[in-house]
Amino acid sequence: MARKPTKKAEFVLFDVIYEDGSQRSNRRVPADALTGIEGENAARAIIEQQDREIAAKSGHAPLRIKSLRRTGAKLPEKEWKRRALLSD
Repeated sequence: MARKPTKKAEFVLFDVIYEDGSQRSNRRVPADALTGIEGENAARAIIEQQDREIAAKSGHAPLRIKSLRRTGAKLPEKEWKRRALLSD
């Protein structure tokens, strides 16, 4: 019996680090928004829009994004060393 084709993931998850050093994990971005050349820029714009909506509801100013990476992506070796030094 043939297997059913798997569905394409509807969302891509991102880890976001803000300029104040805080981190938010597993921020959802629609997968179809990332299909073009500007994938990471599109994800940044979507997450910034989400942050503005959250800030408006909470009454706090939105934080500025320092860096953005897909959840589960490997960190560069330099970043691992920096985090190891911070944890000591």
